Amino acid sequence: MIKAVIERNLYATRITSGNNEITADEPKDIGGGDTGFSPTDLVAAGLAACTSITLRMYADRKQWDLTSVQVEILMEKDGSTGGRRIDRAITLNGNLDDEKRTRLLDIANHCPVHKMLSTTNSISTRLA
Repeated sequence: MIKAVIERNLYATRITSGNNEITADEPKDIGGGDTGFSPTDLVAAGLAACTSITLRMYADRKQWDLTSVQVEILMEKDGSTGGRRIDRAITLNGNLDDEKRTRLLDIANHCPVHKMLSTTNSISTRLA
């Protein structure tokens, strides 16, 4: 369960999940305090983190020499579809041949957040 609470401080929002807490905000140029990730950046961060974790888990299970993973996400509005275009660049460090790199690229496309973002979703909204 994720809980977000905003009070009167524009637009800082306290987000909690269990014992963990982060702050979301908007940049100063649109009235926020820039005290945390924007909501869109949080989505991109979720994809980057999920990709990294998925690749780490897979490489560890295969006992491959993957020393680090770097994931960069660029999200831009797609004027032709009204949606977003997501560009993900993955850097794999370690002693990995081309076959392992190709397999890890395929595995990246199977992380749960990638799957969620690349399929049609349904959101049910109600007043609590």
